[in-house]
Amino acid sequence: MTENGIEQDLLAECKNGSREAFESLFLGNQKRVFSVALNFFGGNEELAKDITQQVFLKFFTNLEDFRREAEITTWLYRITVNACIDEQRKTRRFSFFSDLLGFNEPRVKRTQEDKVFRQEISDEVQKAVATLKTKFRLPILLKYVEGLSYREIAEVLECSEGTVASRLNRGHKLLAQKLEHLKNEI
Repeated sequence: MTENGIEQDLLAECKNGSREAFESLFLGNQKRVFSVALNFFGGNEELAKDITQQVFLKFFTNLEDFRREAEITTWLYRITVNACIDEQRKTRRFSFFSDLLGFNEPRVKRTQEDKVFRQEISDEVQKAVATLKTKFRLPILLKYVEGLSYREIAEVLECSEGTVASRLNRGHKLLAQKLEHLKNEI
């Protein structure tokens, strides 16, 4: 059985009140929800945990609204994106974007000086991404942090793949302008 088929079965069991199915869906998806929230809110783990709880509360209290033609993960990403945007509106926080430059690769042993340099560059990238409008920031987050395809991003953001491509392109250009001063550093 495919992963989506298993999740559909678990979803049906959840609708019938199965705690085991609830736990299985939660454990299978909490890291991706937490990751989106964590990166959206600049590494704020407490806020990411709160968002994760909100997302799963909403997910499990609205099981009847789930349309089977969509993937469960797509629905969860959509709920997560909406929760992050809602929280941002409340707190006026801006996003954090890590790993854009692949600085956190554990395979390579780095000197302390190199680690400090890479952290400084990473901080600059994070600041630049944080200044992007949400409509450019979210596609970048979903593409580079979550590894979603254009089709999946389009489903999550409820727009066309062309819009996703356009927003990614515009986001890349804006980041290139904001990070021009780092061109010879990297």
